[in-house]
Amino acid sequence: MLSVPSVAIKLLKVVNMEYEVVIGLETHAELATITKLFCGCSTKFGAEPNTHVCPICLGMPGVLPVMSKKAFEYALKAAVALNCEINRFTNFDRKSYYYPDLPKNYQISQNYYNLGVDGYMNMSVNGSIKKVRIHNVHLEEEAGKLIHPEETGADYSLVDFNRAGVPLLEIVSYPDMRTVDEVESYMQTLRKILLYTEISDCKMQEGSLRFEASISLRKKGSEKLGNRVEIKNLNSMKSVIKAIEYEAIRQSELLDRGETIDRETRLWDEVGEKSQRMRSKEESQDYRYFPEPDLLPVMIDEKWLSEIKNSIPELPLDRKQRFVKTFNLSDYDAGVLIEEKVLADFFDECVKILDRPKAFCNWITNDLLREVKDRKLDINSLLIKPKQLASLVEIIEKGTISSTIAKEVFSEMVQTGNEPQKIIEGKGLAQISDEGLIESVIDKVIAGNPSVIEDYKKGKKNALAFLVGQVMKETKGKANPKMVNEMLIKKVGV
Repeated sequence: MLSVPSVAIKLLKVVNMEYEVVIGLETHAELATITKLFCGCSTKFGAEPNTHVCPICLGMPGVLPVMSKKAFEYALKAAVALNCEINRFTNFDRKSYYYPDLPKNYQISQNYYNLGVDGYMNMSVNGSIKKVRIHNVHLEEEAGKLIHPEETGADYSLVDFNRAGVPLLEIVSYPDMRTVDEVESYMQTLRKILLYTEISDCKMQEGSLRFEASISLRKKGSEKLGNRVEIKNLNSMKSVIKAIEYEAIRQSELLDRGETIDRETRLWDEVGEKSQRMRSKEESQDYRYFPEPDLLPVMIDEKWLSEIKNSIPELPLDRKQRFVKTFNLSDYDAGVLIEEKVLADFFDECVKILDRPKAFCNWITNDLLREVKDRKLDINSLLIKPKQLASLVEIIEKGTISSTIAKEVFSEMVQTGNEPQKIIEGKGLAQISDEGLIESVIDKVIAGNPSVIEDYKKGKKNALAFLVGQVMKETKGKANPKMVNEMLIKKVGV
């Protein structure tokens, strides 16, 4: 097996010297509906096997599917968000193939009239904006899940049909990507769009977001695409990147030997970190598509489409660019804020209350995210509210508490959801600004540190910082630091 450094070196040789790597992605996202696409069974993850099933999703004779309007609207929303041309007439087709977890021996999908076609998605790659074209967006039903026993020598598999019939969105890109950086940005950007529009929860660990990569190589300067290889069984974004790197090297070595690349589907071996042949690549005719006779076509009128368009929020890349332009945030800080919609919403609400964007950005990207991580909090169920953080920033500006004490107050706000003023009063944390009291503490510190005073008078200015620290220690961080600095300089000034 190739080591990580040798993979990187070989891939660099492939990309820089001889070949261009051509990459496209198919994305499957389970939609965030509470019921399945054609029946009323629950889509909740983690139930006991074969408990969320009924005659419809099990494909029993004599049953008829009824399409979920909510699932269709989610799929339409995705197509609009990805700038697709919307087919006003669309219908479903039967995609025939046999697999043990496909109870009907066919899948209800869209082939002839995809919901959306010829779209695009803009993404940021190493500081530049790149457009990736979207070939189509369509809606289909999920298959079930095979469970393979782990005991040695087991010669059987079990089938769980709970997932069968869950609404599945498929997004197919054109082969517009050339590097793993572009692929990573595509996956992250698309994930954020699906989350921002609340179309899918995108939990890869639960299988609700999956990617399949198509990779081909061609000589640099050539316009003709090489035979593509599709890689399945990619359970994480990291696996997608590893599979592309491996496959680019594998194909380049075959081409270097004068061999041809078979157009095929391969599986990714997570443990061995290599791809293995699964089957030759299917063509459309292999699936024997024909219109689904049990479902009526869907007509999308202007009013319905307009409602969907109006429901789409500001998307991640647009929001990031607005944060940079309007609030003077760095590209990095804006990127952290838009990583989760709840964070970006929190920030926007804060600056509506108080015009201190940089202060709020620092509190959210540093302190709030640290608290969430350390306390393992659900970022979507925070107790602290934007109005409370705005109040804390105002209190700091008034000099009521020091920045050190503010962090203690903030931590309790995150834990309890209490107002900052209530916490300050309850714990007696208000800043000391009484000149007489501060002066008495300064006199005590000066008397106890004669050598430091001498160092300061000899020009060692950092000695003053030590003295300030001692005063703050004596007052448990409550003394007004500005007053402490000014009074100390006056007392020990040369």
